[in-house]
Amino acid sequence: MGIYMLDIYRSPNIGVFLKANNRFILTPKGLAQTKCSKLSILLNVTPIRTSIAGSRLLGPLVALNDNGILVSKLAEDEEIRTLSRDTGLRVARLPSKYTSVGNLIAANNKGAVASPLLHSESLKTVKEILDVPVETLTIAGYTQVGSMVTATDKGAAVHPKASQKELERLSEILSVEVEPATINGGVPFVTSGILVNKNNAVVGSLTTGPELMILSRVFKV
Repeated sequence: MGIYMLDIYRSPNIGVFLKANNRFILTPKGLAQTKCSKLSILLNVTPIRTSIAGSRLLGPLVALNDNGILVSKLAEDEEIRTLSRDTGLRVARLPSKYTSVGNLIAANNKGAVASPLLHSESLKTVKEILDVPVETLTIAGYTQVGSMVTATDKGAAVHPKASQKELERLSEILSVEVEPATINGGVPFVTSGILVNKNNAVVGSLTTGPELMILSRVFKV
């Protein structure tokens, strides 16, 4: 167990291209096999090559936990069929005019936090597909909670400007301890630079020693 450093397409923003839970890692179709294999070994997961709406930017277009996968409304039928077949999980488009599902929802297997931009039909879909209670919340004045919170069943990291009240609320919703953190040398949108599950964490190469220490403590890896 531990935290590993890796770049994707020469970028430390690995969370923009990849998405993982405790069983699978979704990777762009064009990603080098060596990188794909390395990621699957580090996180102890099965790699699934996919695209969403033909794009390799999987992070912003997907929200998931071990129960289900929510994808952007722009996802193609064939992409949804393939994801469903290869993972065995429930897969559904999020019914919303907003397409960056991954930026609007953060979840573990205990709860989900969603952007107040999402209406009741969207929230109902989140609850049904991810099979967890869902609550809406803003963090540090931002509505893009998915880009600001990264959660596993062991802990959650959040934007450093989250208030004490927001930290407590997040902890209640996700049923884990929550701690402020940054990634890649001070980037406050943690999700952009990390992939983490119950086994390990992989971060972008610009992540500093102090950041690694905090993330290791948060996620207990």
